Amino acid sequence: MRRLMERLRSGEVLLVDGALGTMLIARGLAPGRCPESINLERPQWLVEIARAYREAGADVLTANTFGGSPLSLERYGLAEDTEAIQRAAIRATREAAGDEAFIAVSCGPSGRLMKPYGDTEPDEVSDSFRRQLRAIAAAGVDLIAIETMTDLDEAVLAVQAAREVASGVPISATLTFEDTPRGFFTIMGHDIEQAAARLAEAGADIIGSNCGQGIETMLRITAGFQEHSSLPLIVQPNAGLPQTRASEVIYPESPEFMAQRLPALLDAGASIIGGCCGTTPAHTAAFRRVLDDHIR
Repeated sequence: MRRLMERLRSGEVLLVDGALGTMLIARGLAPGRCPESINLERPQWLVEIARAYREAGADVLTANTFGGSPLSLERYGLAEDTEAIQRAAIRATREAAGDEAFIAVSCGPSGRLMKPYGDTEPDEVSDSFRRQLRAIAAAGVDLIAIETMTDLDEAVLAVQAAREVASGVPISATLTFEDTPRGFFTIMGHDIEQAAARLAEAGADIIGSNCGQGIETMLRITAGFQEHSSLPLIVQPNAGLPQTRASEVIYPESPEFMAQRLPALLDAGASIIGGCCGTTPAHTAAFRRVLDDHIR
């Protein structure tokens, strides 16, 4: 396959897979369990989920490493398994991808609040990201996806760590925004313009937003990024905002509903499109049909 960035520069739109956490829960991940523990205990689940997304038409499959930094794993007593957890996730994803899809690794928040708002030193967070990302770089991947960040400062540290220890791997960085009367802001008070400038300065190759919002709100967020950046944009909306019905969490946006709005997302400037919480291989398949029609 041509390299991921080459395909983006040629004008191709790439399709990323959808949710992993909700798919693991559907398979039996118990409440309160560390999702990354599955990498060591039931790697076949990861193969099966990734294969379902690949067969649905995803160009990029994401390894189960979102909470794989040692600071995040420390909550479950798994920090010592940091390297093994990354390797197992990538191995399972590669088995499903074969030669038909790129492999992305997910790098999520540390779960710590940095000083001066919390009690964690920024250097500790940087060191944690570097350790995770060294293991990822050694395993060989096509994309480092720093995602679901709510603190722009932490996102910048993650991008810098990735650039330092995995310099040859493309980096995407996405933040989660809240829709306020004054516009879109992270919970730490950063807006889209600030995010676009600082992520680019830190060395991100692809920027955008994931999680927190359904597809219609993501249209507006994507348009905001297009206004303030010339970098390729990645967008991964939830299947709507979660609702609780009879003690079950439901995501209301169907594959058809989201797929109907995909052309508008492309018009807003998205270069990589995927799904976040609540999306399934059925959503990926619906997106694939729209993208194939778009190409024709």
